[in-house]
Amino acid sequence: MSRTHRRSAAALVYDAQNGEPAPRVVAKGYGLLAEMIVQRAKEAGLYVHEAPEMVSLLMQVDLDARIPPQLYQAVAELLAWLHRLESGAEDQPAHDANATAQDVTDVVATDVTSGSAAR
Repeated sequence: MSRTHRRSAAALVYDAQNGEPAPRVVAKGYGLLAEMIVQRAKEAGLYVHEAPEMVSLLMQVDLDARIPPQLYQAVAELLAWLHRLESGAEDQPAHDANATAQDVTDVVATDVTSGSAAR
């Protein structure tokens, strides 16, 4: 199976309250490792977002590195999605992509097409 058809996952953490300038990639992998990342995230009650394009970009970021400025907008949109889920407004459009700046955020982006967001 080619790499483009294997499941992949990347996990981010962001703690703006402690002065982190940008989210960090704290886990990433393909195949069985991706399955384990998603499984552990769900077991820990973290959100899992299905975003193949996001995962593709995050897989290029070094492990434990902060995302580059080129990804700020895309990750801000992911964090806004998370904020809407947490506030119970997941069906409303995003008004402020930086809405989660005050929160510690853990999220896993995955390219799987089955299932839905989990917490």
